[in-house]
Amino acid sequence: MSKITQEIKNFLDLQKLGYVATVSSDGTPNLSPKGTIIGWSENQLAFANIRYPDTMKNLKTNPHVEINVIDPLLRKGFLFRGMAKTIKDTPLYHDILRYYRDNGIKSPIDSIVLVDVADISEVTSPLYDMGISEDEIKLKWKKHFDSL
Repeated sequence: MSKITQEIKNFLDLQKLGYVATVSSDGTPNLSPKGTIIGWSENQLAFANIRYPDTMKNLKTNPHVEINVIDPLLRKGFLFRGMAKTIKDTPLYHDILRYYRDNGIKSPIDSIVLVDVADISEVTSPLYDMGISEDEIKLKWKKHFDSL
């Protein structure tokens, strides 16, 4: 799968946390939580650069990224692979910034990272392989989080 469908965009809008993996200049991995991942077009994701100095530094030397967004109750989600570029003070930057502002994001946004998505994979828990239903999995994890 390589297109960001409306279903995937809706999923990303519902989930409030994803993880972006980059590689530092010395080859070590960097995994950073992001709360602003959106499906911008059918082949681009975006996230806001709010407080991500390591991610931004890594993207300057290696634009390859993997982004993982999972529903914590359903244990389902998506893995996106692609190439990132940073935009600032362009018409597209202002369009995406307006989208974030219209959706309640108040934090200062220094720049926007656009990811040209090359590949999308569905991610599911091994529990599904055992024949456990989505409702059962959701109930199990809901009980877990409610008990905290």
